[in-house]
Amino acid sequence: MDTVIRTDILVSSPVYLVGLVHTLDEAGIRVVASRTSLAEEPSWLADAALIDSDALEQPGDLSHITVTSRNTAVLVLNGATAADATAFLDAGAAGVISKCESGERIVDAVRAVAAGQVVGAANPAAPPSSERTEAPSQQLSEREEQVLRQIARGLTHGQIATRLGISPHTVDTYVKRIRAKLGVGNKAELTRAALLGRVVTAPPRPEHGTTDAVEPAA
Repeated sequence: MDTVIRTDILVSSPVYLVGLVHTLDEAGIRVVASRTSLAEEPSWLADAALIDSDALEQPGDLSHITVTSRNTAVLVLNGATAADATAFLDAGAAGVISKCESGERIVDAVRAVAAGQVVGAANPAAPPSSERTEAPSQQLSEREEQVLRQIARGLTHGQIATRLGISPHTVDTYVKRIRAKLGVGNKAELTRAALLGRVVTAPPRPEHGTTDAVEPAA
């Protein structure tokens, strides 16, 4: 019988945390503790600790990673797409993976570091599972995928509107369409869908005009 992997999770976004816990649970990985702040106590019973780089008190202060790595394998969930994984590995982390990766890839990375492997710059990620997650019945547009990714990162509708240069009402419309296409309800389920890789992007339109307009509801 396979040994169950126990994890401790530190993630800054409560929405992302809910989706991540669901993803690990479905993969048979036990979450023994989860938190959104360094002020909350970790569990030292974990076989692997998942630490969100955005949850560190200061971007350059990696002492929490160093201390944690003395007791268990650390997988850093990197929120900065252009950040160098080397700094985290030098601080003691056993692996680094982007928070934008699919749930399948994150699960593979957790299993890899728990088994004593290194996941990072020199070894970009654990090999993906041979089993593909079922795709949604309908494709998402480029803008719908962008909105879903921002929701997965814990942004509010207002923050998404500001970041994408659209109105909050337009964001609400995109969210309704995403829910209908993916067959999900609340934000936690949307985040879980993004983490599980259930996003299929429609091919870009060939015309030169903007593709951001939202058609009026039927």
